[in-house]
Amino acid sequence: MDLKDKVCAVTGAAQGLGRSFVEILLRNGAKVALIDVNKSLGDEVKSTLDQEYGRDRTEFYTADVSSEEDFKGVLEKIVETFGRIDILCNNAGIINEKHWEKTIAINLGGVVRGTYLALEHMKKENSGNGGVIVNISSMAGLGPLPMAPIYTATKHGVVGFSRAMAAVSKLANYGVRINVLCPWFVKTSLLSVMSSEEHIGSFFPLKGIADTMIENRGCVEADVVAKAFLVLVKDESKNGDVLMIDPEGAAFVSFPERGKNMPSTPVSLE
Repeated sequence: MDLKDKVCAVTGAAQGLGRSFVEILLRNGAKVALIDVNKSLGDEVKSTLDQEYGRDRTEFYTADVSSEEDFKGVLEKIVETFGRIDILCNNAGIINEKHWEKTIAINLGGVVRGTYLALEHMKKENSGNGGVIVNISSMAGLGPLPMAPIYTATKHGVVGFSRAMAAVSKLANYGVRINVLCPWFVKTSLLSVMSSEEHIGSFFPLKGIADTMIENRGCVEADVVAKAFLVLVKDESKNGDVLMIDPEGAAFVSFPERGKNMPSTPVSLE
């Protein structure tokens, strides 16, 4: 996929990984709609990007991805402004084990909502142009992060939902590819949140586990994750694919095929 003049929307775009995704899309010629709940930071980023790429390449929109009204309204504004949506990155996410309903609403609900709403604009049966959706999960979407069970559950949910929707898109001929990115610990502000009792709650005594994992293997730079994201966007053979990135590099995850026997250990139920 050539990104020149493609229209992209990125949630959680004002900082961290979202900001890196925005930058790499712009460097590849795309137009980008930044969506974030933090208006002051979003306006600041927009101003910086205007100087580097020109005012017409980006727009910033304030929205809470857990709100149907917010998210729907923003995508409609993006289509009004840019004419269409070719690429959506559902990146907005939090770690908050204390307020676990909020974590589920943003990390999983926001991805489901974003995918469904974007498909209304993108799928071919609605006269859309097709395109690609990349949903951001985590290595916690492939295995447990003991200090953050709810975060783990939401990220597993993103992987399962995205793979199922990729199959739906293929079967229903939406013309939209749906892929998943699963990064290891990344050098962003989310790392400091994991050391905060306010966010980890009763699991705070386990925070040393994450510290040890990072000490042993290090962190991944955001720009490396952005390059992996670009692979999922540009490679038109990828649909329902899950790409994990850790300090050793990037690799696609293979899952047992439906109907194929998985290795198993017999269990006595008596």
